[in-house]
Amino acid sequence: MDRTAQLIARTAGHTTAYDPGGTGSLHLRAVRVLRENWTGTSTVPSRSLYPHQWSWDSAFISIGLRHVSPVRAQTELETLLAAQWGDGRIPHIVFNPSVPLDAYFPSPDFWRSSVAGRAAGAPRTVQTSGIVQPPVHALAAWLVHCADPGLSRARGFLSRVYPRLAAWHRYLLHRRDLGGGGLVSVVHPWEQGMDNSPCWDAPLARITPAPARSFRRADLDHGAAEDRPTDLDYGRYVRLATDYRDGGYADGAGEFAVEDPAFNALLVASEHALARIAHELGATGTARHARAERLTGALLERLWDPAEGMFFCRDVVGGGLIRERGVSGLVPLLLPGLPREVAEAVVRTLGGRHFGLGDTTRLVPSYDLLGEAFDPHRYWRGPAWFNTSWLLERGLRQHGESVRADALRAGFLRTAGDTEFAEYVDPYTGAACGATGFGWTAALTLDLLHDTELDEASEHAMTVAGTKGGDRG
Repeated sequence: MDRTAQLIARTAGHTTAYDPGGTGSLHLRAVRVLRENWTGTSTVPSRSLYPHQWSWDSAFISIGLRHVSPVRAQTELETLLAAQWGDGRIPHIVFNPSVPLDAYFPSPDFWRSSVAGRAAGAPRTVQTSGIVQPPVHALAAWLVHCADPGLSRARGFLSRVYPRLAAWHRYLLHRRDLGGGGLVSVVHPWEQGMDNSPCWDAPLARITPAPARSFRRADLDHGAAEDRPTDLDYGRYVRLATDYRDGGYADGAGEFAVEDPAFNALLVASEHALARIAHELGATGTARHARAERLTGALLERLWDPAEGMFFCRDVVGGGLIRERGVSGLVPLLLPGLPREVAEAVVRTLGGRHFGLGDTTRLVPSYDLLGEAFDPHRYWRGPAWFNTSWLLERGLRQHGESVRADALRAGFLRTAGDTEFAEYVDPYTGAACGATGFGWTAALTLDLLHDTELDEASEHAMTVAGTKGGDRG
């Protein structure tokens, strides 16, 4: 019986013996969500609204699962990576063939991955989407390994996932530098993960929407229309996905290409993690650390605005920065290589009037509180999400802001418990929005409940190893 099953089987009176934070009820409730969302090989974000495996969801979920079942956390990532395409891309959805086609749109018969993606090496034995999501995976794999290095080594976990993760990063760096400045471009708003952000409004305005009669929105069966993307925006999403599919999923020919700060920051973080994985496997990490530093430099050169104290998206097709303040522009705080003055400016912006953390908001809103498009309930146009708050909690700690990080952690845990692990929340009131029993909310709750000494020890060990000649070629 693995650790998850053991926890579920325990009586409430004994749960605090395991929980390091003394909050056994919240801990056990989070574990139950992950158990209920488990399919046998992976974890769905939500049984009702998202019944398949999502790419960056699984990365975040594995980070939480590592605390209760390291083998299940490894399996989560292994299942996702088994659906990788020949060109290296990790698809944003891996479809469960037992789920009816009308349970989610776009469904497998829309993406037609095994046929339309043949030239790009789409797998023939599993159906997937053809677009990607943010590259959190190497970071997740390293953290999963650190949870139980003995088990990881015995199963050959890192040696099996490293080549796939390296191919994934190669795809992004070689196929997606559409702006020619060293950063990765997303070719669809769904790839960035913050699907309905106002940051996409300007580049999306160029797109002719697909006719409303050409698709059926399954998301409206489970969520209020006023909380979801509009039909007009959804029609544009469908048009972009259709054109990408009909072009054989070839990159560089579409009308939408955006360099996003969060997507690229997560690639930098995962490059550092790949360097640590390489070192664990006996190889050098020098080249990967150097690549991460170059990416950080490109991020600063192309997307940083010192006057506004944050990063902005760049419209590669239309040209210029997109001056909408989204939470994506704060996520680079996660990176250790940010100059001190940049990190300090981002922290000021995070607590300032546009995001209000620690003043008017308990979690980080997804969009500018003062922006014309702000809506506290509509998908990614204002509500607070738990994964971005988790990333920023780590970023605050990375740059010595422990008091702010502690406050954000406390707000996260309180809100997750109060809302039964909601998908997202009103940033002012913390009221639940979207689905409840959401996978990454439960998983990242577990991560914040767990003692962080494990992560700090692994970071210190790898830093010492690297400075003592560990990069020996």
